[in-house]
Amino acid sequence: MAALMAHPFLCLSGNSLDAAQVTALARSRLTITVDTKARERVREAHGIAQRIVGNRRVYGYTTGVGANRTTCVAKAPAHDAFGMQLLRSHSGGIGPEVPGEQVRAMLAVRLNQLLAGGTSIQVEVLDRIAEALASGHLPTVHAFGAIGTGDLSALGELGLTLAGELPWQGGNGPAPASIVLDRRDALPLMSSGALTIGQSALGATDLKALLDQVPLIAALTLTAIRGSAEAYSQRVHDLKPHAGTQTVAARMRQLLSSADWTSHLVQDPFGLRCLPQVDGAAVDAWRRLDEVLAVEINAAAENPLLDADEEDYHHHGGFHQAQLALALDQFRLSLVGTAALSAARLGYLVEPSFTGLSPFLSDGSPGSSGVMITEYTAQSALAELRTHAQPVSLGHAVISRGSEDHASFASTGARRLLDSVQPFQLVLACELLAAIRALRLRDFVPPGCGELRDFYETAVKRLQSSARDRNLTEDLHTAAAILADGATS
Repeated sequence: MAALMAHPFLCLSGNSLDAAQVTALARSRLTITVDTKARERVREAHGIAQRIVGNRRVYGYTTGVGANRTTCVAKAPAHDAFGMQLLRSHSGGIGPEVPGEQVRAMLAVRLNQLLAGGTSIQVEVLDRIAEALASGHLPTVHAFGAIGTGDLSALGELGLTLAGELPWQGGNGPAPASIVLDRRDALPLMSSGALTIGQSALGATDLKALLDQVPLIAALTLTAIRGSAEAYSQRVHDLKPHAGTQTVAARMRQLLSSADWTSHLVQDPFGLRCLPQVDGAAVDAWRRLDEVLAVEINAAAENPLLDADEEDYHHHGGFHQAQLALALDQFRLSLVGTAALSAARLGYLVEPSFTGLSPFLSDGSPGSSGVMITEYTAQSALAELRTHAQPVSLGHAVISRGSEDHASFASTGARRLLDSVQPFQLVLACELLAAIRALRLRDFVPPGCGELRDFYETAVKRLQSSARDRNLTEDLHTAAAILADGATS
């Protein structure tokens, strides 16, 4: 508990949380406080909801849910059994247990969304979730049970844990005390894609950190083969001004500002020449995903949505995650192009006509294979990445007796995004390993001082200098660790 509390505080108010902060909360790098005004807004909304439900039919309160929306549920005392009935019936998740940091991300997102004040939920529910985040206690959540229209099963499991029917896992000190949940808590708690959003935030944050290192690795490769910087000219990109392309080109100009050679080729192959276009598309795709996540993380999107100002409920489809599914699909697809260019650059590094060195950056002994295997391992990881990039938004579902006839499958897209992190990192690690070896064998050091030189020096200190044939697994894992460390520095 003390270790958790030692981290900086972040105040949740329901309107300003971003994906990077969700990731920091999920990894216990931040400790939360709850905005007192937002908490009071939720408390007041609870009383308003009681008055509304007394005067009109409201989905999930005076009716059943799904196709049971036509079934009336008798009015009952506040602490009746209908809320727990909903939580029990909707908590049937299956498959592997969701890892702890993903569950923490879910809790952070759901707490922040509830603070936006669109539900009738008891303020004590918010307090218990905040306590769990502070103490490290987590509900057990199963991976499969959502189709991109709300993480009903995962949040149902959270509800049963809050109610004391399922145990808390892990944590420091006493677990949050159980709370009696009723019909005004159950559907509002479950009416969210908080797990999907939290998982997306984690994957987007990790992959953006790797994307930021792509120009560094590519600049090392360009230095090793004495390539041309013409492709990164500001004039070129001002005339076709895609934002991501301009960002990548400007970064390459900065990294190569001290380049002191003249390329022997009229122009480089695509892996270097088209880097701004391909990697820039990934940067733009990440930006779009980050924009969508910023909306989702801070959204009051529960159905029905409580409008405290008008003292009424709105029945709607704001829980549907079509925007998120499409943004996830676009980003995963864009990563394949960036990784494919990295694998292409690896091909230049093992080719003597580009480096002037022995084939495969070997030590020159007869038949030496050098880093030949890295092309196989990079292509293997790239194949995995392509598999994860399959668009989930092509899916379709008709459920609940035909009353729910579309699904985004953003939940699957979020898991595939998380699955993409390691293979993407490993493709880049293969290029990094080969680029450092080529620079060593050519006795080239990135000229000048600054970010590229620092990156090179860090890699040189950690990667073995010998070019003799050996098992390269440890070397590649070290290169991957360099990238991971750069992502968290």
